[in-house]
Amino acid sequence: AISCEWAKLDKEHKSCGLYLDREPMDYGREHYVSKLSNNQQKRVALIKKDVLTYDLPAADIAIAVNFSYFFFKKREILKRYFDNVYKSLNHDGLFVVDIFGGTQCTDAIEDKTKHKNFTYYWDQKNYDPVSSEAYFEIHFRYKNKKYEGVFAYDWRMWSILEIRELMLEVGFQDTKVYWEGTDKKGRGNGEFRAVEKGEACLSWIAYIAGSK
Repeated sequence: AISCEWAKLDKEHKSCGLYLDREPMDYGREHYVSKLSNNQQKRVALIKKDVLTYDLPAADIAIAVNFSYFFFKKREILKRYFDNVYKSLNHDGLFVVDIFGGTQCTDAIEDKTKHKNFTYYWDQKNYDPVSSEAYFEIHFRYKNKKYEGVFAYDWRMWSILEIRELMLEVGFQDTKVYWEGTDKKGRGNGEFRAVEKGEACLSWIAYIAGSK
């Protein structure tokens, strides 16, 4: 979806989406790439590839979102990934990742959000403070039936400081943190601004940008 939106923004934009599994890539081709114009489709490449390999496509901007890099639980492996990204970026390139945390994110809780036609459940089943590993699941209720474990996340909960330090270690010249603001009810408002200090929240989302 992001690769397609980037191609739609400007006729000079090209994008590459990298993933290990063909199934979601085929889904993306059917539901996203297919809706682009012929010219836009020519500027989007979906590539089955391991990001831990050393020949990633050259880019001006690289992103890892939906907290996908949390899958890398060992520091040396995450550093290897960041190093690969750094080497693939062109001069003055940017590497952007999202990150979440907060005191509530280490609790074993199930949070539900009701929508018009379904209910969404975010289930924090376990967090280990010794290893910082966590296991989360997403469930849905639709037409009086609850679908358990539709998505599962076996992660390490990385901190903002750890990610910034790793970016600098592999060669990035600078890092910036973009913190989400809040609305009148204290909920995230989807607007992110560069900050020097965060806020002690139950739950927060931020972006970290490393500049080459």
